[in-house]
Amino acid sequence: MTVKIYGSSCASTRKSRMWFNTHNIPYVYKDIMRNPLSIEEFQHILRLTEEGTKDIISTRSKAYKQLNINLETIPLKKLYSLIQEFPRLLRHPIIFDEKKLQIGFDEHNIRQFIPKEERQKFIIDNLFNLNNNPHIEGI
Repeated sequence: MTVKIYGSSCASTRKSRMWFNTHNIPYVYKDIMRNPLSIEEFQHILRLTEEGTKDIISTRSKAYKQLNINLETIPLKKLYSLIQEFPRLLRHPIIFDEKKLQIGFDEHNIRQFIPKEERQKFIIDNLFNLNNNPHIEGI
């Protein structure tokens, strides 16, 4: 399971990459300003979304406002070609693997990319630390 981070030089992308580096989780980074998404990458990301294009399109971006796009009616091929031309239409970063997707940096939700074995170890270690800490009430 390779984690991929697609983004730009924005702060959220930098935070995401730093988080993965700090947690020693390998990832593949792609600067979508220099290397736009392929149609296959775009389709894979769309399959992982809950609400389709609403999840990945930055409706607050200048490009979105200038293009006056209606996400309800625009054909996907047209949207894809606009994303090729205006990559800032996408929210950043897009973090995903084969089954999981996160748009933007969220320190709580990004933990879903920690391998299962390490998450379980982390939970167990913290549980034992709580039980050994007598000043915490209720334990």
